[in-house]
Amino acid sequence: MFQPLTKQSDNEEITVHFNGEPLRVASNISVAAALLSHDIQSLRQTLQNQSPRGPFCMMGACFECLVQIDGVTRQACMTIVEEGLKITSMPQNQPVYEDLNQSQHEKGTDIDDL
Repeated sequence: MFQPLTKQSDNEEITVHFNGEPLRVASNISVAAALLSHDIQSLRQTLQNQSPRGPFCMMGACFECLVQIDGVTRQACMTIVEEGLKITSMPQNQPVYEDLNQSQHEKGTDIDDL
């Protein structure tokens, strides 16, 4: 599916939580990559027919990977994991663009900052 650019031994592992479950993931990777490494592919559902949606472009263009990180709507592919992050799939029947513009760069580290 994907391979890290650095050797796994170069990355320390940290713990994040997805929908309340702890996950051990490599540090310095995106939230989307961390979730995909645990075979978590569905992060939200469409409003129309509840079709599952998840990471697609992995570069911030498609917005399919929206999640809530510590209560703020973020793109999983554009947010780097940090110890203790609380990541939740988007609540069903909530418009995904409701507060995205406000929260896009409020919290976390963007990939461009590396």
